[in-house]
Amino acid sequence: MSNPTISIVTPSYNQGEFIEETILSVISQEGDFSIDYIVVDGGSADKSLEIIKKYASLLEKGEWAVKCRGIAFRSISEKDNGQADAINKGFLLAKGEVLAWLNSDDTYLEGTLSRVAAQFKGHPEADMVYGKARFTDEHGTIIGKYPTGPFNYRTLATFNFICQPAAFFRKEALSNAGGLDTGLRYVMDYDLWIRMAGKCSLLYYPEFLSTYRLHAESKTMAPADAVSNHEECLKTVLRHYSWAPFNRVYGYCYHVILYRGPASLTKVRLVAVLLSLGFSIFKYLKLNKRIRLDDLKLITPGNIRKLFKNWIDIYKEY
Repeated sequence: MSNPTISIVTPSYNQGEFIEETILSVISQEGDFSIDYIVVDGGSADKSLEIIKKYASLLEKGEWAVKCRGIAFRSISEKDNGQADAINKGFLLAKGEVLAWLNSDDTYLEGTLSRVAAQFKGHPEADMVYGKARFTDEHGTIIGKYPTGPFNYRTLATFNFICQPAAFFRKEALSNAGGLDTGLRYVMDYDLWIRMAGKCSLLYYPEFLSTYRLHAESKTMAPADAVSNHEECLKTVLRHYSWAPFNRVYGYCYHVILYRGPASLTKVRLVAVLLSLGFSIFKYLKLNKRIRLDDLKLITPGNIRKLFKNWIDIYKEY
């Protein structure tokens, strides 16, 4: 891993508002490594292609100040079968020993790739290195941080503590895991982490490496996608662990009640919570056939405090 080549894939579709900032965050990285940057555009109709071509031209003509050992910038623009398909296309073209993907509305922080390269060099046993990430809004203003943490396989079933734009992995690890599942729309990263975790060594690097943008057009934020997102997540965990954690079941049931239930019942949050709780208990027992010890272990002082805080917030609404 001395002087590695790091391949970054950016899938994009009509993200002209954000993609320039994403590209700049990659090609401005400084350190003793090479960058293999691949932008996979889904046939955008906005200014995305103009921006992509602008930076490809600057690099090709030597008019961009490269601060690492070298940058190979490539792009393709064609219809795809979704985000996972676009990312897999990019990975097939990747030439680096270390891989990652950075969505077209997220960014790397200054010095990220240098620190990642050092972690892989210092920890040859690590197949993945993942770090911390900051949430930003559509204007790039920091509004919080993603709750990452040290690796634990069982904990991964109840919460995805690996933030995708802050995760990097060896090419062999991706190959052994089988790549991204193109049948998934929302949790293709989470599914990949679980599969990698069963075969690879994952290292937590507790430093901020990236930003994760939250905005109205994001799949993770759009209310219309909430039910499908939670349903796909629950099915993914059940498939890999043969266990439906109660918090996953509740998340799905809550959004079903909130977005698909009668407005006359769900307009009051307290009613939605109570209905979701009853629905969750029924569905949890149906999926698991019994009460799992793993779920009883979730009854911790910290989780109880979160529950009480949630109820206090509901009470304040009245």
